Amino acid sequence: MYAIIETGGKQYKVSEGDTIFVEKLDVEDGASYVFDKVLAISDGDNVRFGAPTVDGASVTANVVKNGKAKKIYVFKMKRKKNYRRKKGHRQPFTKLVIEKINA
Repeated sequence: MYAIIETGGKQYKVSEGDTIFVEKLDVEDGASYVFDKVLAISDGDNVRFGAPTVDGASVTANVVKNGKAKKIYVFKMKRKKNYRRKKGHRQPFTKLVIEKINA
């Protein structure tokens, strides 16, 4: 059984027991989070698609931790003009473990 959920402007295909990294959610570690935007649910041969979401469906996840990803460096340069800019960025994320898919 799997479900397709939407969060942070992205779509994720999840099953029970999966670990996913999503855009940062405003939830503390160890808490439970419920995704209401379920776009599709499948259990074997039966597949239900929503328009835009499946009515009455939800996915429950447990928050493992909030953190920041590895640093990405953005470097701008214009040759012969002595213009150089180096900037770093660490994207915040939330690590989740999918507990239950409610269809």
